[in-house]
Order: sequence, then C-alpha cells, then structure tokens
Amino acid sequence: MTVFMLVMTEKAVAWMHFEQSAILTVHNHVITRNPRISVTHDKHDKHKTWFLHISNVQEEDKGRYMCQINTVTAKTQFGYLHVVVPPNIDDSVSSSDVIIREGANITLRCNATGSPPPSIKWKRDGPLKITVSKNITVNDWEGEVLTLERVTRHDMGAYLCIASNGVPPSVSKRIKVSVDFPPILWTSHQLVGIPLGYNVTLECITEAHPTSLNYWTRDNDQMIHESVKYKTESIPGTPSYKAVMRLHISEVQQSDYGIYKCIAKNPRGEADGTIRLYCKYKLLWHNWDPYGSE
Repeated sequence: MTVFMLVMTEKAVAWMHFEQSAILTVHNHVITRNPRISVTHDKHDKHKTWFLHISNVQEEDKGRYMCQINTVTAKTQFGYLHVVVPPNIDDSVSSSDVIIREGANITLRCNATGSPPPSIKWKRDGPLKITVSKNITVNDWEGEVLTLERVTRHDMGAYLCIASNGVPPSVSKRIKVSVDFPPILWTSHQLVGIPLGYNVTLECITEAHPTSLNYWTRDNDQMIHESVKYKTESIPGTPSYKAVMRLHISEVQQSDYGIYKCIAKNPRGEADGTIRLYCKYKLLWHNWDPYGSE
C-alpha cells in the first residue's frame, strides 16, 4: 500500500491525480470509483494529518498527486509516486522456436515490458558463444534484436533472451534454433580386410538435420536387413546432428567380400560412402629354429 500524507488546518482537503486530472477524494469522501483508493485522518493529531491510501499499487498509479486545501487562496502540495514493475517478456511479439536452412540469415526478437524499461541480453544455452557473423563471436549480445548471418550447424541450439531492470526477478525466454542441412557422410576406413570365419564391423559417420534415415546396401544396391548374418545400428552422437552407422557381419564367408555402401537420407538430400571388404589371410606362426635342433 502507498500512503500520501498531508498536514493541514481546519479546512477541507482534496486529493487529485494530476496527470489524469482526476479528483480522488474530498475531505472524508472518496470521489473516484477506484476501489483501491481511500482517505483517512487522525482527529486527535494536533496537526490534522490526512492520508491518501492506494492499495495493490498498479503501474497506472504512477505520477504526480496533488492535495489542495480550500483556503481563500487555495494551497497545494505535490508528491510523485514512482511505480517499479519487474520485467515481463511479451511472447506475442517475441520470437518462438525456429527452423532455418544452413547458410541463411536469421533474426531473433525479444520484447519485454516493465518499469523502468528492461534491458535485454542474449546468451547461448551452455558455454557456447554466439557467432553473430563471420568475424564477430561474443559471449553475450545486448539489445532486443539478435541477427545471425549465414548460420551453420554449429549455431544450432537454444538461445536465451534475459530481461532485467533492477526489479527482481529477471525473466528469460528460451528460443530453440534448428538448422537444416543435407547429410554428409564419411568412412573411417574405405578398405577393411578380414580373414574367413571372423566377425567384422563396418563404420560410417554422418551429420544431418533433420535426422537422416540411415541404411546399408551391397554391390547390387539391395538394402541389407537385420538377420543372423547382419546387425545394424545407428548411434546418436554429440552434437545431436551427428551419428555413427555400424554394420556387424558375423562369421565372414567368401560371399561376404565385396562393396558395402552406407547411405543417409533426409528431406534436404542424401549422401553415401563406400567400404570394400576383402579377404585378409591369417598369418600362421610356427616354432622354427633357424639353427636346427639336435
């Protein structure tokens, strides 16, 4: 509750909100229809002190208040009410989660209200820095608007807009930026040798967003399905757009040698890698004495 005080003589007193040109009270009577306004005075106080009370203070209550005594020459006194309001982010005019193609520019907006007006700071979720452009990388960015030029997959993630004005609590909004790009794929070994009868694992590494459909084929482009012979798996990596593709082949036979392709597809494109599996003869070691034995 906010209280204004006036010390007066035996004359009627009126309270007004100066900016609104609104008469609030006259003597003991409340004129305004605002139920949060009341007036009191202490009859036993020799100074005849009057109080204007404002309960549940709102931002619109701020401004100059005038008390006036109805003497022959009206006497007036002013007081100013500062109302502080913690920040609030307006979702209707602020950015929400966004999906953008790699290489495009993106603008994020964060609008907040409060009194005094809040300042806006942008940070990335976690220890990552903000890449504003090719030559500008910062820990944080100030201002309602954050523009990122020619975004890459490395810019993908959550961005926090934090509004503060010295009135607790500060507030934040989390905006997720997703960057779409076609798959890229590479193999750690393009030639893999294994003896007959052994188990072997072929491996490809892929990056894609959205997440790609990953599968393996043989020489004739026929898709490899799960079986006793073949086991496939796709292991998510870090960052989330990375994955490791693995093809496990058990008890390699002569017919298993040849070309294997790992393939990744998503709505933005596709990529493939080739691995040749060949027969690597097992070396047999014998105990041999070059000097002969007696």
